[in-house]
Amino acid sequence: MSRRRSVGWPITLGVVMMVLLVALIVGWILLALNSVSVLAIGTTFLVLVMVGVVLYLTIAVKQISLNQRQSNFIDSVTHELKSPIASLKLYLQTLGRRSMTEAQQADFYRFMLEDLDRLDTLINHLLDAARLDQTPADQEAIEVPLAEVLDNCAQTVCLRHRLPADAVTVSATPSRVRARPLDLEIVFRNLIDNAVKYSGPQPQVSVESWPNSHGSVITRVTDQGPGIPAKLRRKIFGRFVRLGSELERSQSGTGLGLYIVRTLVGRMRGRISVRARVPQPGTVFEVELPGMP
Repeated sequence: MSRRRSVGWPITLGVVMMVLLVALIVGWILLALNSVSVLAIGTTFLVLVMVGVVLYLTIAVKQISLNQRQSNFIDSVTHELKSPIASLKLYLQTLGRRSMTEAQQADFYRFMLEDLDRLDTLINHLLDAARLDQTPADQEAIEVPLAEVLDNCAQTVCLRHRLPADAVTVSATPSRVRARPLDLEIVFRNLIDNAVKYSGPQPQVSVESWPNSHGSVITRVTDQGPGIPAKLRRKIFGRFVRLGSELERSQSGTGLGLYIVRTLVGRMRGRISVRARVPQPGTVFEVELPGMP
């Protein structure tokens, strides 16, 4: 509730100021009707002031929205750090204080590895976001066979989520793009990982890739999740953006993954778009990258 009031306050203030300015403009016009020059000068200045008020209102709302997303990001990171750490601590304490069978110990070790994987993923996301501020050298870009990258990303995601290999199907026509291999891996690993996370308990994710007639390579990642509302599809690529309330989310994350994806695709002179899967429920992410002859 406090966050809603923090956004509503500058909006209310801006609206009141604009109403007062409009009233002032009308009064000025009525008083200055007998002097054309005074009327023109006064109206010009009042219009400039009104434009300034609108700009102030726009900037204030954007800044407050950014602050809220940053606060939400801190909440996400705190939760993502504390949950696996607390879990690891509990497992280690239990192992140290109780005699357990080998099967129980094996289960505990498996759970601890899952928590470590979660921490590793979080740290990788933060490091990937930090690297975005560094402009990569052109010499780092090489010709990369995209099909191999997609296969590796699909296998990595399946291993991480302990899914069968056929949970992510890859159908890729051999093609090559010029990019840094690490950038390509980050982009498609994030997209496939998101598709798996939001596709329910038995995900079926499809990855398709082919060169088009314009010299580009199109890659589609399709999931079977609930989909993304049309009005939110552009917002999901923003920094620190996650859909829904932080207390209501059932999936882990920090709101950085798609921001990193969009930034890296832009650096590779590509484009990314998102649309609904039709007629079945789900989401389709499409990445277009410049291909190599």
